[in-house]
Parts: sequence; structure tokens; C-alpha cells
Amino acid sequence: MKIILAALGIMLLLASCGNNNNSTSVNNTVSDNTNPPPPAINYTVLKVYPHDTTSYTEGLFWQNNALYESTGNYGHSQLRKNDLATGKAEKAINLDKQYFGEGISLMNNKIYQLTYREKKVFVYDAITFKKIKELEWNTGEGWGMTHNDSELIITTGSSNLYFVDPETFKIKHITGVTDNYGPVTYLNEVEYINGNIYANIWQTNYIIKIDPVTGKVLGKMDLTGLLDKSGMHYDSENFDGENNVLNGIAYDPAKNCLYVTGKMWPALFEIKLN
Repeated sequence: MKIILAALGIMLLLASCGNNNNSTSVNNTVSDNTNPPPPAINYTVLKVYPHDTTSYTEGLFWQNNALYESTGNYGHSQLRKNDLATGKAEKAINLDKQYFGEGISLMNNKIYQLTYREKKVFVYDAITFKKIKELEWNTGEGWGMTHNDSELIITTGSSNLYFVDPETFKIKHITGVTDNYGPVTYLNEVEYINGNIYANIWQTNYIIKIDPVTGKVLGKMDLTGLLDKSGMHYDSENFDGENNVLNGIAYDPAKNCLYVTGKMWPALFEIKLN
């Protein structure tokens, strides 16, 4: 009888654990009133430019009136300097086929390029694209990268922002990103703009604005339907919407505007935040 009761007790405990897990999952979607919902960020599309549909965009930044892009996929990854008007590369280098290119950032006249799962960071001369050195990134996958003038800022698809020494690539500190529902995961391409960080959320149409000190989401931009409004022709029936998602944020301080695009999108958008 004790054996039967014990077995029943274990079954009830397991059932209880399962229910607790389900409850936790549900509770994670319940709004926390102490952390108010981020306000909507409204925007205006000022201009649409062509974008190379072979470019699986992973990183983007604007510097000295030029658009720099890192593209992914094994055997197709590149570092590019693009002509804004045509979307074509003025300068490009190919990564070896065993590397999947990810986020990029320019700091101290050097371009840093993450790789996806290969734990390598390539450092190039910003003008010649000649590789200067390689660094190691061993904290998860490499996704997005930007900088705040003293540190590189890395995303890994988690809810964390990693602030890294650009010379050693050692982590100096970590900020967890949260909104009113808790941790915000799938942080992808990032851009540091006027003291805040803007981030694509992978496989969504959202760009969020983050306080880099507290990690709180300060605003949320919904870019749903942006590509369809571009006027650029593409085969929408065969377009891989699951993978060819919104990704890529560059900031032009002279115009105070953003350039945004997506993986293999035919269009790049110049956007003014309202």
C-alpha cells in the first residue's frame, strides 16, 4: 500500500511540476505594471533605394556617406561597401565558405565582423578591407554588433547586450533587455543612436529602442507591410518570409535618419522617426 501511495505521490508531484511549468510559461506573457508598455515609435518613409537581393543582410552601418553591409549564408558571406543609389557593391570581399558572416561595426578605423557559430571575429582595415587580425568570441553565437565609442556591443539572439573591449574582445559587462512582459529575446542587428540602442527582433517586424544602462525598452516600431509598400518588384509567392526577415539598421547622423532593410530584400528604406 505504501508503495502504491508513494507512486501516486510521485505522479501527483510530476503532474504538479508540469502544471507549474505551464503556469510559468503563461505568466511570462502577463504584463508587469511596474514596467509600462513601451510607446509606439512612429516613422515616415522618406525614400526607397534598391537593395541587392543576393545579400542575406546580417549587419549594416553608415559611415562617411557610404553604406557598409555584412551578409550571411555559408559560401555567400561578404563584407561590402555599397553604393546607396544602386544597391551594388563598390568594394567587397568574400569570407571563406566555412564562415557565416554576421554583425559588423566600425571603430577606431577598423571594421569588426562577427561570425555565426565559428567563434571568430574578423578585424579589417576600414579603407582597404585588408584583414588585420582575428579575435575569439566564445559566448554563444554571434548575431549583431554596434559600438558606443568605447565598447563594442554584441547580441547573440538572447535577451542580453554584451559590452566588449574592442582590443581583447573580453566582456566588460552585460545588460539584460526587458519590457513589460519580461526579457526580450532574439535581439539581432543593433545600432547605437544618440545614447540608445535600436535592435531588430528576429523573425518579427519590430525594431525596439533600448536604454543601454537599464535594459528597458523605451519604444517599439512596427514595420509590418513595409516591403509591400516599397514599390519594388519581387516574387511575393516564392519569397521566403520565414527567413528573409527584416534585418539591418544604419544611422546617418547628418540627415538624422535610419536606413533599414531585410535579408534578400529588393529595397532599402530611408526612414525619419516622428
